[in-house]
Amino acid sequence: MEVGFLGLGIMGKAMAVNLLRHGYSVTVWNRTLSKCEELVAKGASIGKTPALVVNKCKYTFAMLSDPSAALSVVFDKDGVLEQISTGKGYIDMSTVDADTSSKISEAITEKGGCFLEAPVSGSKKPAEDGQLIILAAGEKALYDEVVPAFDVLGKRSFFLGDVGNGAKMKLVVNMIMGSMMNALSEGLCLANSSGLSQQTLLDVLELGAIANPMFKLKGPPMIQSTYPPAFPLKHQQKDMRLALALGDENAVSMPVAAAANEVFKKARSMGLGDHDFSAVHEAVKTAQDPGSA
Repeated sequence: MEVGFLGLGIMGKAMAVNLLRHGYSVTVWNRTLSKCEELVAKGASIGKTPALVVNKCKYTFAMLSDPSAALSVVFDKDGVLEQISTGKGYIDMSTVDADTSSKISEAITEKGGCFLEAPVSGSKKPAEDGQLIILAAGEKALYDEVVPAFDVLGKRSFFLGDVGNGAKMKLVVNMIMGSMMNALSEGLCLANSSGLSQQTLLDVLELGAIANPMFKLKGPPMIQSTYPPAFPLKHQQKDMRLALALGDENAVSMPVAAAANEVFKKARSMGLGDHDFSAVHEAVKTAQDPGSA
């Protein structure tokens, strides 16, 4: 199968490589075209614009950083809309709000194309290993057609119905994840200030009811204050903001998420936006000991 792939950031690059590894012919595009070169060395072709990628491929996947990037790739000059047509499918795997996804869906379908939103749960390592969780919504026929590609990219995909449901589910998941990361950070600080071993805390957590892969993966580097970006903090804070907006829309009180978002914002103000989202730990530490900043 020949597919297009738009966006070669941390996630998109790993996903495109997996498709190539499993025998797909992949035409790639990135705003900074030089990022395509590594994929070309692995067998990909380059499309100089999103429109050219869509023109060449029946199915085009996108993995972009935020709503503005997702909209730009579709609506700007040389964008997806210039070449989408009957018989072509566009699968946006970016994490955006439901309104953004709906705008893209309406524009694609008005031109005769089929649309699927398919944000993913997972970061760099799951993307590299093809172990993402895919949260799809939109055109069921398109979903059925691209399930083989989803099976390459993820360990399971869900079809959630109408456009917007995938975006909402992803925001709920990331809101919970961000709140948990703040709780872990506070716990590590409290253990340390109480004269307890932070590693022992992680060992205890791993054996109990709240054991989870995130604590096991992120905890040890947090103790060492190292935060290589698997999921950049600036994107986590964006997702917290969008989740809180969803809460406003539905009149759902979210005080824990709101407090967590404030700490992520503090971390961004400290220049940690391009670090892993676990770097929120530095903002928590600063709050415990302002002199450590």
